[in-house]
Amino acid sequence: MTTIYEIAKHAGVSISTVSKALNGYADISPKTRAKIQEIIKELKYQPNATARGLATKRSYMIGAFFQDDLNYGFFHPFLHTLLENFKDAVGRNGYDIVFFTNTVAHGGPDDYEARAKHRNVDGILLLGIHKDDPKLVSLQASSIPIMSIDMDLSGPKVGYVTSDNRGGAIRAVEHLIALGHQRIGFIGDCFSTQVGYERFLGYQQTMQKHGLSVQAEWITQGNFSEESGYTAARDILQLNPCPTAIFCISDSMAIGAMKAVREHGWQVGVDISIVGFDDIAMASHVHPPLTTIRQNKEEMGTRAAMVLVDLIEKDETPSSAFSIPTELIVRESTGAAKP
Repeated sequence: MTTIYEIAKHAGVSISTVSKALNGYADISPKTRAKIQEIIKELKYQPNATARGLATKRSYMIGAFFQDDLNYGFFHPFLHTLLENFKDAVGRNGYDIVFFTNTVAHGGPDDYEARAKHRNVDGILLLGIHKDDPKLVSLQASSIPIMSIDMDLSGPKVGYVTSDNRGGAIRAVEHLIALGHQRIGFIGDCFSTQVGYERFLGYQQTMQKHGLSVQAEWITQGNFSEESGYTAARDILQLNPCPTAIFCISDSMAIGAMKAVREHGWQVGVDISIVGFDDIAMASHVHPPLTTIRQNKEEMGTRAAMVLVDLIEKDETPSSAFSIPTELIVRESTGAAKP
């Protein structure tokens, strides 16, 4: 196995110079750095992770806390793509990921900060964690770099990435209004999650902007699942007058709502229009194909990774909060309102 000593000997430099080149120190000339990298490639040197960690005081591990209320696991239709891009981006920077379980061994630490320190991770990714989780309090106040998805946290080393949820909801409702719809229902989680609340605000503000009334019974609760969308849509379809369109804050709920409409004997896109949010893979394959708001999941994952790496490696990070633009994707589940 090739060692750092052999690299130094071949390059004609000191061991400390090779070590600095391996660990990204700036006081190495580009010519020397290039020479060392060429020899590393020739000798097929693989740095020892333990030794690298001792030199840099890092583990090069990122811990992920993943709360999945819908029990999709890693096949979650929204988070799967985001996670893939996050993994690839941190990997290019030399980091691996360890996923923490949602159950804690008897006698072990049970809060996020203690578990992160126990595993000596360099940073943390939070996915699906509720903002009112009491275990976030000590974590936010700690010096551990944290990246949150769809939850605006604050702290000395905290960043977050989210979609433009309110802007996406506005685009969805504006699209329906442009088609002549005035009675527009809403299915979503209005207050329990930040994304649900922001999408509800977008819906509410757009209706008010156009002088359209919102009946309390048009606003129904869902938990992002297909089943909750189905149940909520069944209730909406019993109303008189019934909304001519429904905005659902997730594609899964919209797909459930479409099922309820078919069982009611109506045709989606003709008798009633439905818009979702996310643009999961299934959205273009259901019948009729679903009009939705596309989240840039690839960009969210990559941006989250790069910001977290900066939080880990740099003393100061200029901006660690990012909102990624959304896009209206028009398909056949929306059509002109009936007279």
